[in-house]
Order: sequence, then structure tokens, then C-alpha cells
Amino acid sequence: MTDQQPLDVPSDWWRGFFHGVGLDLWRLAISDEQTALDVEFIAKRAGISPPARILDVPCGNGRIGVELLARGYEVTGVDIAGEFIEEARSKAAARGLAGEWRQGEMRDLPREANFDAVLCWGNSFGYLDNAGNEAFLAAAGGALRPGGRLLLDLPQVAESFFANYHDHRSFEVGDIQFAVRHDYDPQQGRVQTEYTFLRNGKEERRLGSHRVYATSEICRMLERTGFTIERLFGGPAGEPFEIGSPRLIIVSRRNAG
Repeated sequence: MTDQQPLDVPSDWWRGFFHGVGLDLWRLAISDEQTALDVEFIAKRAGISPPARILDVPCGNGRIGVELLARGYEVTGVDIAGEFIEEARSKAAARGLAGEWRQGEMRDLPREANFDAVLCWGNSFGYLDNAGNEAFLAAAGGALRPGGRLLLDLPQVAESFFANYHDHRSFEVGDIQFAVRHDYDPQQGRVQTEYTFLRNGKEERRLGSHRVYATSEICRMLERTGFTIERLFGGPAGEPFEIGSPRLIIVSRRNAG
């Protein structure tokens, strides 16, 4: 750990984070090959065939949702970033696809209980406080038909995050130099993070915060909100989850009644 001052991150940091260079980094960071792996895993593990209905939240710029549309699924995407929602809509239209794209936060989901699967991909679970994270799971359950599956992607679960923990890390992604500084609060179980972006000589800093849950905590939250855990995976290749896996993917099923 470092002796630097603790980071003071607003609880609703995510409301103003996702714009500009932060979205550009996300666009550059994930390869087409990774997207293909993710989509193939989802199509297989959701246990549904086109034209089944899928809710993708948060959907980002349609990285996964548009590919699922191309496979014949009906897709609704929800994301707080208006810039990403417009991009998803444009990407789908450019390929002659439609889908439904809604700007909103991850607890504000359709409640028709007629989706066949819900996706939460890319490390977004954990932005909220404990009550908010559980409210998201309840909202996902409200959107699903009985027996529908929730696929939850968790790169920052404790067994993965702490196995490779560093206070400081830096990367180069395309034309963006990107650094992170972590400040972990063990009492709250949250990591506060300072993100520094440098591009074309311009530096920009943003703050974020993420709840780091143990796998067992997330499983209990899913059970409390009406889900049955089916399988835990360590990645989209279908490998088993273990300490040090780069991510956790939980496949769970909404209970009847």
C-alpha cells in the first residue's frame, strides 16, 4: 500500500464518468476476437435460440448486443452513457439491424418479465453500494421470465482482483496512455481508483469506485433475489473458476414464482 492521501470518490461517480476519452479507451481495449469469444459463450450458456429476447445492461456501444442481433436474437440494450447508446443504434442500423436502445442506469430496467436472458458484461456490477447492487439483481429478475438466465461477468471479484493486486498500474492502449492508482478500503470492501488518461499531450483524471465482493457474497445475493446458481466459469472459453482466474462469470437461473 502507499502513503498517499485516500481518494475521496463520490458515491455516484458513475453518473459523470462515461464520456470522451473514457469511452475511447473502452473502444480500443477490447479486440474483435474477444468480442467473438464473449458472444459465443453467451449464445451457448444462455441456453436459448433466436429469436429469444435478451436484455444487455449496461450495453455500452453495442459491442455484444449488435452481434447478438446479427445472430437473430431480439436485443434491448440499456446504458447510462448517451454517447454509447447513439453509437449502438448507429452500428446496428449500419448493418440493417434494429434492436431497442435505452439510456438509463442499470437499476432502471423493463419489468415485463418476458426476457429470456439478461447480460451484465464488462465489470459494471459493483459500481453501486450494497443495496444498489442487490437492487440491480432484483431488477434483472423482474425483467426475466421464470427460468430465464442471468449471465453476470465479474473481472473484479475478490478471488481474481486480489490475486493480481497492484497499487499502481499503467498501460498504453492505442494512442492513450492510461494509469490507475488503487486505494482499497477493507472496512467497506471497496477499491477507490484514480484513472489518469494522457492523449496528445492532454492529461485528464477521473475517479471511480468498485465494490469488491467475494464469490460467495455474490452467490448469496443472487439467491436472495430469486436466482439459482447453475455454474461458475473463469472465462468465456468455459474454463472452471478458481483463485487467480482473470474473471468470474456466473450463470444463474430465475426461480419460478
